[in-house]
Amino acid sequence: MERTVPGALARAAELFGEHEAIADPDGPRLTYAQLHDSVRRVAGGLRALGFAKGDRLALWAPNTYQWVIVALATHWCGGTLVPINTRFTGPEAQDILDRARAKALVVTGGFLGVDRLASLERTPPITLTIPDQWDEVIQGPVDVEDVSPDEVSDILFTSGTTGRSKGAMSAHRQALGVAGAWAAIAGLVSSDRYLIINPFFHSFGYKAGILACLVSGATMVPQKVFDVGEAMRLVEKERITVLPGPPTIYQTMLDSGGGHDLSSLRLAVTGAATVPSVLIERMREGLGFDTVLTAYGLTEAVVATMCRPGDSVETIAQTSGRPAAGFEVRLGEHDEILLRGPNVMLGYLDDPIATEQAIDADGWLHTGDVGRLDEAGNLSITDRLKDMYICGGFNVYPAEVEQVIARLDGVAESVVIGVPDERLGEVGKAFVVPRPGHQLSTEDVAAHCKRSLANYKVPRHVEFRATLPRNASGKPLKRVLREEESA
Repeated sequence: MERTVPGALARAAELFGEHEAIADPDGPRLTYAQLHDSVRRVAGGLRALGFAKGDRLALWAPNTYQWVIVALATHWCGGTLVPINTRFTGPEAQDILDRARAKALVVTGGFLGVDRLASLERTPPITLTIPDQWDEVIQGPVDVEDVSPDEVSDILFTSGTTGRSKGAMSAHRQALGVAGAWAAIAGLVSSDRYLIINPFFHSFGYKAGILACLVSGATMVPQKVFDVGEAMRLVEKERITVLPGPPTIYQTMLDSGGGHDLSSLRLAVTGAATVPSVLIERMREGLGFDTVLTAYGLTEAVVATMCRPGDSVETIAQTSGRPAAGFEVRLGEHDEILLRGPNVMLGYLDDPIATEQAIDADGWLHTGDVGRLDEAGNLSITDRLKDMYICGGFNVYPAEVEQVIARLDGVAESVVIGVPDERLGEVGKAFVVPRPGHQLSTEDVAAHCKRSLANYKVPRHVEFRATLPRNASGKPLKRVLREEESA
């Protein structure tokens, strides 16, 4: 298998040339040969604008055929891809652009009612808005830049427990290594049609989505925003066979009722939350999936463990499977999950201290997640050292939300935890202690958070308290608050 993204694209064009690569519901249908040609032409446009080997391109757009082409064109030029979460506010995106020192930005003109370009205070030297300037960037095709498998292919930013985002750097060999492993375990083949609802800016949508299709020849069917009716319509119309995502999407599909022919579905891969056994059974019976798999990963490693076809319902529901993609898994102090292998990230961008804290001298990545291993080597996630919770498939770090709430006039202190939610899995609940003499409402807190945070990070519940439970050193006890919520 090729060990660079441009090499993988050239191989796909050679092996699957006339096979459909992308079927964008709102755009064109491209074969792998046409995708290869489009990437070379957009690379020509980027190069003409001054984008060169070693430069970084930030991509702030939803799942479309243009996202795929721009990402691959970035690699074709020898550049590094920096995806930005489409739900980020202007200040959140600006922080990534500045710290990544992006040479170029490709941004959608409008999405979810937001003009992203207008929300930025400053932009990189090369800034293109799609689809308005799409034709301008298509130029004559150029030859591929020489790229090493060990060069940085992408920087995916992820928040940490301090609330400050960190850019996890991966090499080409690593990006393709996890994509190839995911595709192999899932049994992805060229006849598969993959509805990609996981955002391209996320490692699941990019590496287990775009790159997994690239190495297997499967057809990508991107969906900009998950809408249950549209997803089911696309499954029927496009004869979708593969539909990965967080557990909430399958529950939503089951609750929406029938009316669509879903008989083409064969494979679901999920995770990021507890998956009840009954849901797996309903997915097989009600949605027609032959195979349902669960997996565990994180931005710094992408795909670490995965169940296999043929595993029991109990194994799939209660564990995240066995090591994948060359990873070793063991439990460290306090049963923290440690990972080691060829696909652990290269490190955090411009942050050697955080890198050293995350990856020890023996090469073990300290995930911050707590788990257990059964006799067969299956991993179960039991807790999170980092206090992170998952809302609709997106990681939320309470420390970041707490920092924002702290800037609201009238707030003395706040603590944020994740609480169960039937639709989204978990949502945020903020416990706020007002300053003496100040009156605050739930609406005040929500409106303040919405100005600085992506929507999925905004607490759905707010409870005002005079005091918070504390330990002997005065630190708020989130454990007590969680216990109160679950009582």
